[in-house]
Amino acid sequence: NPEREKLKAVLVKHHKESRASAGSRTLSKELQAKGHRVGRHMARSLMREAGVASHQRRRHKYKSSGVEALVAPHVLKRKFDVTAVNQVWCGDVTYIKVGTRWMYFAAVLDLFARRIVGWSFSMISDATLTCEALRMAVDLRGRPKEVLFHSDQGCQYTSHKFRKEMRKHGLLQSMSRKGECWDNAPMERFFGSLKSEWVPEDGYRSEHEARVDVQRYVMRYNNVRLHSYNDYRSPVAME
Repeated sequence: NPEREKLKAVLVKHHKESRASAGSRTLSKELQAKGHRVGRHMARSLMREAGVASHQRRRHKYKSSGVEALVAPHVLKRKFDVTAVNQVWCGDVTYIKVGTRWMYFAAVLDLFARRIVGWSFSMISDATLTCEALRMAVDLRGRPKEVLFHSDQGCQYTSHKFRKEMRKHGLLQSMSRKGECWDNAPMERFFGSLKSEWVPEDGYRSEHEARVDVQRYVMRYNNVRLHSYNDYRSPVAME
């Protein structure tokens, strides 16, 4: 069947672009977005015929270390559904293997469409890292005021330097309860997707390679990757 073979080729292309992480649900939604009438069952059948499968790597959990300073109250209280952009941003830090060392990646996510609006990289996990990601978000979003910024109680966010940066931009602060990682679930999910779908299991050879490739994922995540929270639209399309 020539039409089925053509459809299979499109499916394989999307599967390859996802670095083999996309499964039948995601691939069926991506093909539907391109105008093809493909359900999950057909996508699964096409995957079998093409000899492709979803391969997601084991997730690693980053644990911050450092002296706690000023802990903000848990204002967000897991109310992750918001009605407009720039109401609530979430932030977090994860680590990525570079050679025999770790590179740290800080990100800021707008809860409205789960779009990544700020990020930064460093070989040192400190307040400078998180301040740079915050400044990028502030600039990218047009310097909005009174955005609620939610994070965990990592020393990068409890530091005087970060809180000063928050005040400078007129932002409000909320923090997860100690030991409650799901108080910041959207960030946990984003980093989980990054690690399981994209980052090579053995890491990167250089800092430059890591920066370029992780930023490539951020672009894909924002503009291409379909998100179930957005009714299978990308964050940019949702906004």
